[in-house]
Amino acid sequence: MEGFLVVVAFLGLFMLGFPVVLAIGIPCIVYIFANGLPIDLVAQRTLYALDSFPLVAVPVFLFVGSLMNSAGISRYIYAFADTAVGRMPGGLAQVNIFGSLIFAGMSGSALADIGGLGVSRSTRCARRDFRHRSQQR
Repeated sequence: MEGFLVVVAFLGLFMLGFPVVLAIGIPCIVYIFANGLPIDLVAQRTLYALDSFPLVAVPVFLFVGSLMNSAGISRYIYAFADTAVGRMPGGLAQVNIFGSLIFAGMSGSALADIGGLGVSRSTRCARRDFRHRSQQR
């Protein structure tokens, strides 16, 4: 029941326009103090949860993707993918998939693929006048 109240408090604060950090943090702090949990145990569990490789690697992947976009490497990846499969039916989708395949082979991570080629994909789609179904009316 208490977990349900924490979730309801989060949703309520979020709907009232609180920043996400406060909407999550305030109910959690109230829950900790209301149930008398030891603060040192909470700090220990928090630091233990933060000690994970994927959590540390995500910002690095985003940085490398941004670096590749600014250096123009992703442009070359997409130029090659466009040359290889751009003439096929559904060419823009095929180019995106082929570009993701090349980048995934270089990085080995789906998160790096999203962070690295996401900006390049959206600009290429906008350049070719691609609109999402919700924007076509």
